[in-house]
Amino acid sequence: MNTTFKTVSSSHITISELMLPSHTNFSGKIHGGYILSLLDQIAFACASKFSGNYCVTASVDTVNFLKPIEVGELVTMKASVNYVGTSSMIIGIRVEAENIRTGVVKHCNSSYFTMVSKDNDGNNAKVPGLILTTLKEVSRFEHSVKQLALKKEREYQKGVATFGSIESILNSNQYNVKVELE
Repeated sequence: MNTTFKTVSSSHITISELMLPSHTNFSGKIHGGYILSLLDQIAFACASKFSGNYCVTASVDTVNFLKPIEVGELVTMKASVNYVGTSSMIIGIRVEAENIRTGVVKHCNSSYFTMVSKDNDGNNAKVPGLILTTLKEVSRFEHSVKQLALKKEREYQKGVATFGSIESILNSNQYNVKVELE
């Protein structure tokens, strides 16, 4: 059992960046891929700060794009460790964009990354335990536990699906799909 524990607040990372025209997609909004790149960077920084080790991205579990981000807005990302396993951590990230002329702030994105701590030889490394000090931290931890259970159930269900169940789904006329096997 891990005898080292750290607070959630010891993992907090905040970054801010002004959104430039070079960050836009074809519709003139900030490109989601650019935001994903920033999300991966802050997840790495948060996980590495907490674990004290180099960390790698194991999965991007959720990325909800809620509102578009405009050129000229100041984007702030706030990350913290929400859950720890033996060598893995779930990092929660909140993205806000501020119109620097009006001061109006909008919540644009919520994301969850699973990061894995690595030692100098590239093997998985133990991470500290997590000390929860607020009800919000307890709630985030509980949410992560539920998400992990749902993820395991989805993986299990992938192996259970049979042609018969797929056939009944396709015949239900509930989905906009047509199968033409050769």
